[in-house]
Amino acid sequence: MIVTDTLLAARKDNPIKVGIAGPGFMAKGLINHIMNTKTGMTVGVVYARTPEKGVAALENAGIARDDIVVVDNPGAADAAMESGKVAVTGDHTVMTRSAVACVVDCTGSVEFGCRLALDTLAGGKHLVLMNAEVDATVGPILAKKFTEAGLVYTGCDGDQPGVQMNLIRFVRGLGLTPLVAGNIKGLQDPYRTPTTQEGFAKKWGQDPHMVTSFADGTKVSVEQALVANAAGLSVHQRGCLQRDHHGHVDELTTMYDVDELKELGGAVDYVVGAKPGPGVYVLATHDDPKQQHYLNLYKLGEGPLYSFYTPYHLCHFEVPNTVARAVLLGDATIRPLPQAPKVEVITVAKKDLKAGETLDALGGYTYYGECEKAPIAAKERLVPVGLAEGCVLTRDIAKDEAISYDDVTVPEGRLADELRREQDETYPQPEVRA
Repeated sequence: MIVTDTLLAARKDNPIKVGIAGPGFMAKGLINHIMNTKTGMTVGVVYARTPEKGVAALENAGIARDDIVVVDNPGAADAAMESGKVAVTGDHTVMTRSAVACVVDCTGSVEFGCRLALDTLAGGKHLVLMNAEVDATVGPILAKKFTEAGLVYTGCDGDQPGVQMNLIRFVRGLGLTPLVAGNIKGLQDPYRTPTTQEGFAKKWGQDPHMVTSFADGTKVSVEQALVANAAGLSVHQRGCLQRDHHGHVDELTTMYDVDELKELGGAVDYVVGAKPGPGVYVLATHDDPKQQHYLNLYKLGEGPLYSFYTPYHLCHFEVPNTVARAVLLGDATIRPLPQAPKVEVITVAKKDLKAGETLDALGGYTYYGECEKAPIAAKERLVPVGLAEGCVLTRDIAKDEAISYDDVTVPEGRLADELRREQDETYPQPEVRA
């Protein structure tokens, strides 16, 4: 959003104070960007389970050690910010109760992300998620709580869901109806593991589990579910169509059945190998023949599908735009609609699994995630991928078999499960027709 640069310039002498949770790979880039290149915004507090890592992330951004204060209470955090220093804490509630205006969740943890969200809500702060996993699992109920409190709950610009939602809003503003929202991947192999991805992760300084979730399709499934549930779209089939397509995304306009898309109410999808990678695309229709004539004149073709795309997503570089939109405009980049989700990400066995085996973390060795129509997932009691970790199998599961609640014992006492039950009760799924 171009307007945010003007608004942030007006905050030059009173910058927005941002709290960062989790000083990992993306957070380091974000901290560096905010502290060194963003007018009208500053990092006020960094939460890290190990405070030394928070200190290191700030030093990586060129902040002198004397300008970093490790604190254990909100008052000390506020005093540090008032004196022009940056606070680091090992207690996330110190951050959520401090004077920051907005918290950015960079953790990637579903269970902790739920706790952080509720504590951010209790502290009266806006929440920006670089944690797509928690959003895909319990986003609708969290969004409801933040909206009722007059606060913004949002995914971020720069990640594919936010880029797609910006493009959807742009296309709708032109008077067209988006019928496909798509993601472009370079690789898709559901059987990748942290072992196969270790070399790539080491090269780029990333976590092998996170890199695996990109390669095995879990991450793109989570991302497309977020778009579906924010835009009111569905999915063609379990796992999306996920074509291999090595041409330009413009060529996809002839590869979808428009009547089927309209019957679905629009769909999310992704393609592997297409250009311009790693971008996103939206295919849309216009019902007015007069406007169709203009679209043809403007080199978008004769329809009925017209192609729009963004050829990049720049991750942490764009997140400050989300912070500015939330704090200064009360606008969310992407958040779930206040209704039952349209698309769920289910848990699918990555290999043959045995009774008694415990499911590991996302991007691990035991399962991958796939999109499914949410009413079907509810009817079949399929485990959301964000809740799979720690579940113990009660029977053998075959490779590529979807895992249901009837197949597992769920760990006790998890906040994520409590929020999920509340979400399912608040937004019940419609019955699936036989």
